[in-house]
Amino acid sequence: MSQNRRPKNTLTVTDNRTGRQYELDVHEGDVVRAMDLRQIKVQDGDFGMMAYDPGFTNTAFTTSRITDVDGGRGVLEYRGYPIEQLAEGSSFLEVAYLILKGELPTTEQLDAFVHDVTFHTYVHENVLTILKGFRYDAHAMGMMISTVAALSTFYPEAKEVEDPENRWAQINRLIAKMPTLAAFAYRHHRGLPYVYPENELSYTANFLNMLFRIGGREYESNPVLERALDVLFILHADHEQNCSTTAMRVIGSSRVDPYSALAGAMAALYGPLHGGANEAVLRMLTEIGTTDNIPAFMDSVRRGERRLMGFGHRVYKAYDPRAAIIKRTADDVFSVTGRNPLLEIALELEKIALGEEYFVKRNLYPNVDFYSGLIYQAMGFPVELFPVLFAIPRTVGWLAQWQEMVVDREQKIARPRQVFLGPERRDFVPPDER
Repeated sequence: MSQNRRPKNTLTVTDNRTGRQYELDVHEGDVVRAMDLRQIKVQDGDFGMMAYDPGFTNTAFTTSRITDVDGGRGVLEYRGYPIEQLAEGSSFLEVAYLILKGELPTTEQLDAFVHDVTFHTYVHENVLTILKGFRYDAHAMGMMISTVAALSTFYPEAKEVEDPENRWAQINRLIAKMPTLAAFAYRHHRGLPYVYPENELSYTANFLNMLFRIGGREYESNPVLERALDVLFILHADHEQNCSTTAMRVIGSSRVDPYSALAGAMAALYGPLHGGANEAVLRMLTEIGTTDNIPAFMDSVRRGERRLMGFGHRVYKAYDPRAAIIKRTADDVFSVTGRNPLLEIALELEKIALGEEYFVKRNLYPNVDFYSGLIYQAMGFPVELFPVLFAIPRTVGWLAQWQEMVVDREQKIARPRQVFLGPERRDFVPPDER
């Protein structure tokens, strides 16, 4: 190439079936637009080339300015701010404002946001009628999905998704009411009377009060546990285009109200491969039982007979930065609650996985789920509440992603293509001739 010629920001593709060459523009982020592939045809009447990508493992279906995950370097940033700095110096509602608005709030802006969220913590009394219709042993996540979807009937104006002020009102409501609904679901499961919000408390202290207050006695949350829960909420607030966030965007692309879209996102989170992963870690640690059983268990992992739950991640190919923060938070929690007896097993598993080539070359580093379940269990949360504890903070990320999608004029209603592999056209045969 001549030194005077600047390289073009394009990709040249040769179709060996026809010998034709195509020049595709390469856009920011090293991507080509899928629709540019449609020009590649054998016959002029052909549909054109498509990309086949099960699970969207290498497909960007949106642009976003909210969360950046660099899995190779183990980096997570909200709006450009490292997660380590936010977990150290911010509150959950301050981070929520950042994720939703794009900038850290001033003192006045944060006070106003906290006030608005606090103002909306109560739910309509009819919601209690819905909750009372569930069996005593109904899973908290199923109850949450149902009641969040039902909220759309209480706020019919939420359908006006193109109205910015209306969107912001619904965002405030959802962030405020999620802890209340979660606490009510927990109390229903326990057969305990509901505890209503006390709005002079902080976001996490109010949640803990609604969960654990007994009778008329005053409940005082331990400040260490309150802060630990706040940090866990910060770490779970958003995580780019994961399964549930994609569900939120896909459902929201039909311009349905945010309550209905968020109920769908929660349903995606409900799955054991997503929001139920920390529960699977606890089951694994409990099954191992003692550190003496670890060598036999790890041998079964190496043989491919068992999975090492809480290790590895679709995106991270290095140590999940959230896991490192959670590990430090665990020390603070255990100083109050006492050490979880499963911790020694967890620490030994991590030591082996980080020091052995078999696990290192497979990028099996601890992820956010590995220690979070131990903390939740130590704080008194039942296992069935774990995905709910994930959904409360992730509501912020879901709503931020939903709002970004709504105002993005390039976005359309989601409608992926398929590769049809079924039978060719055939004629119907009456039953007596088959």
